[in-house]
Amino acid sequence: MKVLASHNDERLQIQAAQQDPAHFAELYENNFARVYAYVAHRVRDREEAQDLTADVFHQALAGLPRFEWRGLPFAAWLLGIAANVVSDRWQRFVKQVEVEADRLEPAIEDQVERRTMLYQLVDRLPPDQRRVIILRFVDQKSLGEIATELGRSEGAIKQLQLRALQNLRERLRSNHG
Repeated sequence: MKVLASHNDERLQIQAAQQDPAHFAELYENNFARVYAYVAHRVRDREEAQDLTADVFHQALAGLPRFEWRGLPFAAWLLGIAANVVSDRWQRFVKQVEVEADRLEPAIEDQVERRTMLYQLVDRLPPDQRRVIILRFVDQKSLGEIATELGRSEGAIKQLQLRALQNLRERLRSNHG
């Protein structure tokens, strides 16, 4: 009964914020710690984590009018935005690595080139597959942890991981074939 009440409270908070953005502050306060922890765990730099967390909430506020309640915690939507913000940061990092690779010795350059290609291939995966690959292999989370974080069953996460790995294999073959 308590969970139902909290879902209704959150839904009312969202509706209030959609009607008047001044009410977004309560959603921000209720979810800041979780979003910041998610981002900070992935970037490991405090200042950058703060900047990216601010980006998440700016995007959430901007996208709030389009938000549709589907019974999942609001934090799940915010974490989806956070995953995209972190992914965008990753893209910028990959581009930076490409520029720096021009200055490296050939053996190191080959290694950087392979990693860069892999990052690019992962980045081109559909968002759900990309998120699972990053959580599983970069953040080294278990299937259960990922399922909980994304609000899905372990079976669904296994399927996403399998499709993502098959997708990556095919793309690697086409790049080397």
